[in-house]
Amino acid sequence: MTLIKSISGIRGTIGGPSGDTLNPLDIVKFTSAYATFIRRRGGASANHIVVGRDARISGEMVKNVVCGTLMGMGYDVLNIGLATTPTTELAVRMSGAAGGVIITASHNPRHWNALKLLNEEGEFLTKEDGNEVLDIADKEAFEYADVDHLGKYTDDDTYNQRHIESVLNLKLVDTEAVRKAHFKVIVDSINSVGGIILPELLKQLGVEATFLNGEANGNFAHNPEPLEKNLGGIMGEMKKGGYDLGIVVDPDVDRLAFICEDGRMFGEEYTLVSVADYVLSHTPGNTVSNLSSTRALRDVTEKYHGKYTAAAVGEVNVTTKMKEVHAVIGGEGNGGVIYPESHYGRDALVGIALFLSSLALKKCKVSELRASFPDYFIAKNRIDLTPSTDVDAILVKVKELYGQEKEVKVTDIDGVKLDFPDRWVHLRKSNTEPIIRVYSEAGTMEEADALGKKLMQVVYDMQK
Repeated sequence: MTLIKSISGIRGTIGGPSGDTLNPLDIVKFTSAYATFIRRRGGASANHIVVGRDARISGEMVKNVVCGTLMGMGYDVLNIGLATTPTTELAVRMSGAAGGVIITASHNPRHWNALKLLNEEGEFLTKEDGNEVLDIADKEAFEYADVDHLGKYTDDDTYNQRHIESVLNLKLVDTEAVRKAHFKVIVDSINSVGGIILPELLKQLGVEATFLNGEANGNFAHNPEPLEKNLGGIMGEMKKGGYDLGIVVDPDVDRLAFICEDGRMFGEEYTLVSVADYVLSHTPGNTVSNLSSTRALRDVTEKYHGKYTAAAVGEVNVTTKMKEVHAVIGGEGNGGVIYPESHYGRDALVGIALFLSSLALKKCKVSELRASFPDYFIAKNRIDLTPSTDVDAILVKVKELYGQEKEVKVTDIDGVKLDFPDRWVHLRKSNTEPIIRVYSEAGTMEEADALGKKLMQVVYDMQK
């Protein structure tokens, strides 16, 4: 059983003793700390906080505890019900709320849940703000409202449609072209909130859609992370023919993966690349992704004479960097598309609408679109260490070893990344386990894996 306290909130498994799992006592403590932080922050004049949740089995219980606690802290609650993470983010902005709580464990399995915390902009808390919440929780430095100042509770289920309308109103979403294309798609919505909002989005785009795992009951039909190894069902359906595109989302619909008409994966790394290519072709500018994302985004950005910048891993790090460099689009290589014209948050609805617009205008097959981008392959490995290992010292040694080589660019904002002329490797320590994650990219999977294994051996040799 697990409880992970991080800058973005609290995440854990359901059931078990207090302090070791995500249970009502800890939910109350962290919600109280968050409400205290929001009150201190004073970022909005409003006295209401938005609450949305995915379809996890534990969601109703967690929602009731969160909402009751916020009311006990003197905040009015705007409960938007079963809603995606980006819907909840937009609801904070649309309603002028003081903040928001998203109840979702994203791609984690069904027995997990989490509180994701938003500021008045509907964006994730910064590292500094998150640490303040953790400090308040640790000290239990919060005070509840008296009976005359308890918060009120309101249900509002209109935000799904408002989210859809905001997507359809984006300048680069060509609804007419999409409707004329008469696309036929199949969608795996993993029995979560994608099964509620995506049918309506696709209907309004004039797309004929068939859904797998479309009932929002929280019984995830397979591992919910949208990776090839978990998607045999929809890939098998695509191989039978009859569909233009396969669409896969995770339980809270901030990650997005596509499947080609022949049943092959488009590649989660290429979700952002393809959408960025379309956006940049109309609005040239800068882009941002995290250090572990494919170099293809850099190539596409430079094709349109923009500048690519890498950020540390984590959505808030990406959005912060995007604001710094005035990026027109950015995101993460795990299928996360962040389009500032909409909002600063990963949004699968935005990604779907922009991708379909691109496909409709180019009048090509999905596999042909994929073939138009540079080919890179990412290998993922890990180095298992002992709890006593000084991981930071190892990373410093790697940096010093390769920093002297002229052909290698070293980046150390998040672990150590070594950029070679035609490949890269990124070593990043885990915050929860004694391991180093090793990401490597090259022109073939064999070359990428070999590069990763080479660096793993370097680390092992350092420990002898």
